[in-house]
Parts: sequence; structure tokens; C-alpha cells
Amino acid sequence: MTEPDPSALVECRNLSFGYGERRILQDVSFTVPRGKVTALMGASGGGKTTVLRLIGGQARPQQGEVLFDGVDVARMDRAALYGIRRRMGMLFQFGALFTDLSVFDNVAFPLREHSGLPENLVRDIVLMKLNAVGLRGARDLMPSEVSGGMARRVALARAIALDPDLVMYDEPFAGLDPISLGTAAQLIRRLNDTLGITSIVVSHDLEETFRIADQVIVLANGGIAAQGTPQEVRSSTNPLVHQFVNALPEGPVQFHYPGPSVAQDFSGGLDR
Repeated sequence: MTEPDPSALVECRNLSFGYGERRILQDVSFTVPRGKVTALMGASGGGKTTVLRLIGGQARPQQGEVLFDGVDVARMDRAALYGIRRRMGMLFQFGALFTDLSVFDNVAFPLREHSGLPENLVRDIVLMKLNAVGLRGARDLMPSEVSGGMARRVALARAIALDPDLVMYDEPFAGLDPISLGTAAQLIRRLNDTLGITSIVVSHDLEETFRIADQVIVLANGGIAAQGTPQEVRSSTNPLVHQFVNALPEGPVQFHYPGPSVAQDFSGGLDR
């Protein structure tokens, strides 16, 4: 067995996974370097969110290994799995705040659930995390009283509440206006560097993601179509990657879902 890479917080080795007969990932291998921002990109349905689920242990690979800090996540018992999840923060798509809890209580939730700290220390930590995302003054507001961009920042404060080693972002820029988007992107980069954490960003927003990422991995057709620095990926000669980074309508990724020809559909020879 190959020894774990000490420079990598996460290693995916010969990873295969699918839903039923539909194969999402096929023999995929890559590493996530410690202290860096790694972007997972690619067309919808390419397996990006599935990778996050495999790292967090919500799903188990059908083949291969997912190592977190050198330990195979799939081989962990429940207690060990819960232990490593406390070392991970997750920013869900659109924030996923608890709607009946205030901004303060949303951020306090993981601390109250897992830390066992007294309430006065919880309060200090929550205010520090909210201050880090520029929302200490919004602590008493409800999720319905904050904008979409603010809600995403509250969710980020919650994700870093336990000082995780790894923060995973699932489409952190979706639905944001340009100002909020730019703010969120720079916040991810700044927190990564200031706190010394490792970040995995799943995103379709090419420009902002390339601006903050150290490493970009493009998933396609069950494998890795390109991997490297943002500039290396931009320069890729892979036709699929070229289509993706240049937002071209024509290329390997087709607009039409595979099906009968137009002539067949309109000939009256099919039932539907």
C-alpha cells in the first residue's frame, strides 16, 4: 500500500462511484494540498458534489480510497467518522441556514453541539467568527432579514466555527450579485490564508474561482479532463476543457440530451 502524501490533507486514489448503473466517477485520483484552495469544476452532473459527499463520508466509494489526513474515510467506524467531520466545515449551496434561529444562534449551533464550551466562550467565538465575515453587527437578525450574500457569509461563519482543517464549499457563488460574489470569493481566499485551512470549492463561476484557486481540477465523463494551476487549465488543449473555459455552445458537451432523431419523432412511428 502506498504511504499517504504528507503534503496532502485529502487524497482520492483510483476512486470509482455511481448511482445504480450510472457511473459518475471512474478510477479518479487527485490530491488536495494542505493550506491551498482547490477548485472542482466541470459541467453539471460531472461528480463534483459527489466528491464532497465521499470526502465527508456521506457516501462510500465502490472502488478506491478517500484519505483524510492519511486515513481512509470509508474504513472508519461511526465514532471515528464523526470525529473527522468535526475537522471539516461545509458551506452548503445557498447557505442552508436554520430559518428559525437568529444569525448568532446559527453560528453558535455547531459549538453548542460539539464543543462543550461554556456559553460565555461560545458567545466570544461566535462574535469573532461573525466579525471575520463582516457581520458582527447582524448577530440578532433572523435569516429572513438578511440578503442572499449576507446569508452566505453567515453560513461561512458557521462553517469555520469549530476551526476546521478543511472547508468545503458547494457552489458558494450561486445566485449572488457581482458585488456579493466578489466579496465572497475574496473572503474564501483571505480566510484560507489567515486561518491556515484547506479549501475545496465546487463552482461554475470561472473568473472568480480561477482568481482565488491554487489548483483547478476539471471533472468530465467520469474522469479528470484537466488538472493544474488556473493558467495551465486555461491553456489546456483538451476540447472539452476548451469548451468549458471559453463557454462555447458547440463542443463535446452537447446541448441536446441523446434521443431519437427529429425525423423519427415527427414521423408518427413512435408511441411518445
